Amino acid sequence: RDGTINHDTGFISNPDEFEVYPFAAKAIKLLNDLDFYVFIVTNQSGIARGLYTFNDLEKIHDKMNLQLSVEGAKINQIYISPYFASGSVEPYNIEHRDRKPGIGLFQKARKEFEFCAKDSFMIGDRYTDVVFGSKAGLRTIFVLTGEGEKQFTKDRMDWEYKPDYIVKN
Repeated sequence: RDGTINHDTGFISNPDEFEVYPFAAKAIKLLNDLDFYVFIVTNQSGIARGLYTFNDLEKIHDKMNLQLSVEGAKINQIYISPYFASGSVEPYNIEHRDRKPGIGLFQKARKEFEFCAKDSFMIGDRYTDVVFGSKAGLRTIFVLTGEGEKQFTKDRMDWEYKPDYIVKN
């Protein structure tokens, strides 16, 4: 989500801090029109760190969905991982397979929706998104928005997992 669908300004804790990228709704609407499911899989360690609550996150996602719907775009499901091993809020201060690059959130989506992984994509701005997608058997699209350009130019030569595609946004 952060850096791919919306501006990544750090730990977003209220809807006033959240803004969808101008191109995100059009891209998601295109996927909707092509009959793809659109899921968000997002690490939200701010919950484990005590920076915001599930209720705060729900309000942020309500704003996101509203901003996307103005352009006719919709998200089929949002999967979040509130876990962070060094966090302070129990029971989320643990290592967990739902935290990307673990594929627990992918496995949850597979239980709820019927889709073919090899015909699906993981789109993200972080190397953990590439690892997640690769481990889940998805084609990966690395975007240069958010942290993308910085991670790509700085670290890409050391990447064990390579993205299938690299795009501006």
